Amino acid sequence: MSDSLSRREFVTSSAAALPLVAGAARAVRAGAPAVIIPPPARPVVVAAKTGYGGVQRAYDLVAGGGDTLDAAVECVKVPELDPTIQSVGYGGLPNAEGVVQLDASCMHGPTRRAGAVGCLEGIKTPSEVARCVLRYTDHVMLVGEGAQRFAVQFGFQVENLLTDQSRAAWLRWRGSLNPNDAYLDIPEGEVFRHPPTGTVNCNVVNAAGDISSCTTTSGRAWKIPGRVGDSPICGAGQYTDNDVGAAGSTGWGEINMKILGAFLTVDNMRRGMAPADACLDALRRALHVAEDRLLTADRKPKFDLQYYAVNKRGEFGAATMYGGTNGVQWAVCDAQGARLADLAHLYEGDAPQ
Repeated sequence: MSDSLSRREFVTSSAAALPLVAGAARAVRAGAPAVIIPPPARPVVVAAKTGYGGVQRAYDLVAGGGDTLDAAVECVKVPELDPTIQSVGYGGLPNAEGVVQLDASCMHGPTRRAGAVGCLEGIKTPSEVARCVLRYTDHVMLVGEGAQRFAVQFGFQVENLLTDQSRAAWLRWRGSLNPNDAYLDIPEGEVFRHPPTGTVNCNVVNAAGDISSCTTTSGRAWKIPGRVGDSPICGAGQYTDNDVGAAGSTGWGEINMKILGAFLTVDNMRRGMAPADACLDALRRALHVAEDRLLTADRKPKFDLQYYAVNKRGEFGAATMYGGTNGVQWAVCDAQGARLADLAHLYEGDAPQ
């Protein structure tokens, strides 16, 4: 030891160097950083039951390399163009003044873009107009007359969407509003007493894990003119996050708007929930915010609501408030083909009238 270095200085300098030596030892023992390779996604198309007629078409498109948003729109166009389906598109039940007003929205996961239309009149396929908003503008939503003018600019034809079947249902409703008005009462029909529901949500994932979603509707039958429900609201009627998954909703839109249920469902999946569990959790949240007038004495909902979800791996699930006496189903199409599947549910039986 040098005379210029005291014993105390030697001990102090040696102790200070120990952490560096230990750190170096640990660095030598540590392996190379792990490379995490996510499992491949399995292509799948899921939709509300009303979209069953279009899920195979959508799956074939995406399995052949087509875009996931184009696939979702192709799925929902099938019921939009079917005049016998009174809850979407052509033939949808009108508002209180006998006018069919349509809503739709869509989101494209790969580009993280969105488009929507509300209170659109005279255009059979609002889903396609929403896609045009997404692709060709820096807006997200167009409504009313402006949305129609925009559609015409892109080659859509304005037509009368009120079919004879839907007009007859509206006349029965109007004629039974007040026994003292100037209209003759018309015997109630099944459509009048229980207006059909059938908003269509479709969620698509391809083999690369890219995702899109689309929801379309004619809204609540006999609604106040100008009413917009949850379907054209990104985060409520549908929502896509290309890192996580997609979800959408049908049913009582006013409740769903208050919780942004589609976003909540996707966020649940972000936090690790399986798709069906994510949907059930969103239903419980919707029940929590429901007004007393919408609940029975034992706090069960007088309304029904459904959520549909798919994650980035192609796993899927759906849930509804009530299972129904005959069960509630939704549409699924993957490598096994198109089929109807049961939804998970919170309560047995049908929603109270």
